[in-house]
Amino acid sequence: MAELIQKKLQGEVEKYQQLQKDLSKSMSGRQKLEAQLTENNIVKEELALLDGSNVVFKLLGPVLVKQELGEARATVGKRLDYITAEIDTNPSSETLNDSLSNRGRPLLSYNRSFNGLRQQRQGLLERPDPMAGGKGTGGNEAALGSIVL
Repeated sequence: MAELIQKKLQGEVEKYQQLQKDLSKSMSGRQKLEAQLTENNIVKEELALLDGSNVVFKLLGPVLVKQELGEARATVGKRLDYITAEIDTNPSSETLNDSLSNRGRPLLSYNRSFNGLRQQRQGLLERPDPMAGGKGTGGNEAALGSIVL
């Protein structure tokens, strides 16, 4: 019985640890996307300040290439749409935290059951022997002691 509960507990622990890894990975990805969103919003604001007489360049590898202002605004707008869509499609930290807490409930239940069985087993091993006068020994010392006297 204890082995079955221990196996279930181990399985739940592994699932819980995988959810923690997924949460960490998701949070890291979300932070990157939010940083990109912030940067692109700043670029959009800067491009909004420019008029048609200004020259815009974009970086392609090690080379700066001239780009039309309208094209640059459209590119930044598309990039913002893409990043926003990615943020919306990635599971939120609240969703993953809910999954973690839901996974943690059975984990606690199995852990309590396992610890209860362990304590029962420990109690059986340490049960006092009535022949030994309440001591936790096998009773031989008390029997020998009465014979010697």
